[in-house]
Amino acid sequence: MFDSTPLFTLDGSDDHSDASPPKVEPASDAALLDAYSRTVSGVIDQVGPAVVRVEVPRTGRPGGRAGVGSGVVITPDGLILTNSHVVAGTRRLRVATPEGRTLNAELLGEDPDSDIALLRADSQTAMAAARLGNSKSVRRGQLVVAIGNPLGFESTATAGIVSAVGRSLRSSTGRLIEDIIQTDAALNAGNSGGPLLDSKGEIIGINTAIIMGTQGLCFAVASNTAQFVLLELLTHGRVRRASIGIAAQTAPLPRRIAYAAGLNQTSGALVASLDPAGPAARSRLNGGDIIVSLDGVRITGVDDVIRILDAGRIGQSLTVEVVRSGAKLELAVVPMERASPRAEEVANDAGGP
Repeated sequence: MFDSTPLFTLDGSDDHSDASPPKVEPASDAALLDAYSRTVSGVIDQVGPAVVRVEVPRTGRPGGRAGVGSGVVITPDGLILTNSHVVAGTRRLRVATPEGRTLNAELLGEDPDSDIALLRADSQTAMAAARLGNSKSVRRGQLVVAIGNPLGFESTATAGIVSAVGRSLRSSTGRLIEDIIQTDAALNAGNSGGPLLDSKGEIIGINTAIIMGTQGLCFAVASNTAQFVLLELLTHGRVRRASIGIAAQTAPLPRRIAYAAGLNQTSGALVASLDPAGPAARSRLNGGDIIVSLDGVRITGVDDVIRILDAGRIGQSLTVEVVRSGAKLELAVVPMERASPRAEEVANDAGGP
């Protein structure tokens, strides 16, 4: 007769009449965190102590209004990066740390052209500091975390992705800031000057702007730009840029004039006015000239001129091609160092290269 007794069971026993379900241990909170949450939490734990609130005294603001923004400590001895528009040229400020300390701080220098400022906090002990990363490695879609003090809510963290890289944003001086990082990490007033961080907790940007009335359109100055400004401020006390002493604006180049001059472009930089003692005036540039090439680089607008005139051009002779009265002329100009933007008046939609 056939015996229906099983030869084996799944639990390895020959009789499961007394079997009971295995005991399940309750999962810990740490085990329940997924990889995304662990990454964001890790970045916040790592860098959060290095993010400070920047307080600008009422007397240091236009209209007598006190200002509050964010900043990030980058060295244990108290060097802090923030936005130029947060400090607005104020020399003496205060910073508040997440653990509740309030410290005096000094403005070491600022660059309104890139909206970056450098402070030093008066701390008798080493401060928590974050590392500057390489913004050239940033890719669209990667995870980012922003930490700051939006609307007075201290040590607020938000997360999102890099929406785009290589954007341009116009600074308060009218010059373009290149290599802007766009993110959908939520930012609000007060986040300005705080860090935008990658998944390793490295600073890839300094949060600088939002577009009011929109959602998910937030911008940060790339960390490589901030690093350049930092080194210039520490070495020279200012960011050096070249100038040829003109006010210019982008202007169309009529097709017939371009054809007659042998040019394959539709616009250039129109010289609106000149500094009488500047390099352009000494080189016989005239108001109304349209600059179409500078040092062999095609010029299609005023931003092209500004981009070319970096510190390396100071004192170096450059060939300027202009269209004047329908004819193309070549002139030589030697740029000088540009004055601080704080001392200049900047017209809307006009540059001062």
